[in-house]
Amino acid sequence: MPELEFIEAIQDVVIVHPDVHGDSRGRFLETYRRSWFPLGREMVQASRSDKQANSLVGLHYHLHQADYWYVVKGEARVVLHDLRVGSPTEGSTLAIDTSEADDKGIFIPPGVAHGFAALSDMILVYLVDGYYNPADELGVAFDDPGIGAAWGISNPIVSPRDRDNPGKEAIPPQLLPRYPLRT
Repeated sequence: MPELEFIEAIQDVVIVHPDVHGDSRGRFLETYRRSWFPLGREMVQASRSDKQANSLVGLHYHLHQADYWYVVKGEARVVLHDLRVGSPTEGSTLAIDTSEADDKGIFIPPGVAHGFAALSDMILVYLVDGYYNPADELGVAFDDPGIGAAWGISNPIVSPRDRDNPGKEAIPPQLLPRYPLRT
């Protein structure tokens, strides 16, 4: 059974420290199991993101979709921010460093803004519990001073979409997630 770390800084975020088994041939580990997560729903899609060092993705959020992230190559700094109005940890920001060496999985509930900075060339595999829905692909400015994200890189490479995300205060109230979420 892996070690499950329930993060007090942001309600419902879970970090998984899997059991790693190895011998002279290599190693084996179970990276995800739905039963590990109280809010876990059936994951329906797996995706892979390959990024060069100094790339920054985010901050994205969903009103209905949960994510599970796992770095399989390289190093990343994951930044999470609780946007959920009424959450016990509303407004909290958390940075988590993860890499292929530490075998950390991160469960991100709906309503928690998330992004990552590539501290090296990297590959992130992620699972989601909903198919792509453009109405549920939302974002907040990665450099919003009210969020205060510490990305760990300077001069980030950012997509036009992420560069144009609004500041937190400019998000219309109907696009802010509410706690608890109803899916």
